[in-house]
This record gives sequence, C-alpha cells and structure tokens, in this order.
Amino acid sequence: MRPSSTDLGLLIIRIGIGIAFIVHGLPKIVGGPLKWVEVGSAMQYVGINFGHVVWGFLASFAETFGALFLILGVLFRPACAMLAFTMLIAMIFHLVNGDGFNGASHAIESMIVFIGLGISGSGFYSLIKPKKKGYYKI
Repeated sequence: MRPSSTDLGLLIIRIGIGIAFIVHGLPKIVGGPLKWVEVGSAMQYVGINFGHVVWGFLASFAETFGALFLILGVLFRPACAMLAFTMLIAMIFHLVNGDGFNGASHAIESMIVFIGLGISGSGFYSLIKPKKKGYYKI
C-alpha cells in the first residue's frame, strides 16, 4: 500500500506539535528536581499529594521525550497517552487556579490532538510501521 495525503498530514502534525512540545518540555527536564516538584505539585488537584518530584519528572519526560517519540513514530500510542494525560492535568491546574477557558485552552486543545493522534496512529511515515495485516508492506 502506498502512502496517502493523510499520511503526509499526520507527519506534518507530528513534527509541528512534537517540536513545540520539546521546546516546552526541555527546560522542565533540565530544570532538575526543583522544577519537577513545581510541575508535579499540580497532581494535588486530582488528590495525589505525594511524589511530586516523580510526577514532575514524568510530565517533563512526556513533554520532551514523548514529543520526540511522536515525531519519530516510535512508541507512538504510549507517547500520545502520556502527553494527553499530562495535558489533562495541565487543564485541571489552569481551571482550578481560575485561569478560565482561555488559560486552559492550550492544554485542552493539545489533549484533543494527542487523543486524536493516538486513535489514528502514526501513519506511514514513521520509524516503526503499524503491524496490521496487509497494511503498509515494505
């Protein structure tokens, strides 16, 4: 099967969103434990009041390396799930802090994109091809 315009569209979305999230995530991951605690403390809004350094590292990892996996099409659906969850927590954080829809809209929109990408899959242009029978034989 040959790649389609949909596959090219998915690649463009993956690269664009992936680069944007690497730019967001890299300062968080290199910020170290102090930054991770700051980021991870958002988990308190869903009733998790422990392990903020771990949760912050995981969010930073998702934004940085999850975005890289997104671009490459490697571990694509787990990366989308990590990123969507991170955006869910970011959305809750902004809404609880009174930022309203405008403050939470980036997280909401990003979460929707990651859920959609996770459902659709990475497409033809990825390092690891889908393993559906008869799908994209190389």
